[in-house]
Amino acid sequence: MNSLVKAQAVTVTETKLNVDLTDGRTITVPLTWFPRLVYGTPAERAHWRWIAKGRGIHWPDLDEDISIEHLLAGKPSGESETSLQYWLEARQLQNKSELVYA
Repeated sequence: MNSLVKAQAVTVTETKLNVDLTDGRTITVPLTWFPRLVYGTPAERAHWRWIAKGRGIHWPDLDEDISIEHLLAGKPSGESETSLQYWLEARQLQNKSELVYA
């Protein structure tokens, strides 16, 4: 990847991840490439930050990191189904405990 190309804006819809790059391009990929984003709430998907000086995006509430290099290469999430299932189970437990203590 050209090290000068960085992300400058991110938009997440119900079905797409859109990333505007500093060179004028916009990358749009299906949200299904990143299951944790699919399972996230709109508020969780809207809560992101830059990592690696704009070469990646991090969603702290979803523990998801996406590199601009992988988006440019057309690489979806490499997370295994087993890992995703563990994450979903932990998320469900966390949500239940938050309800109990709310």
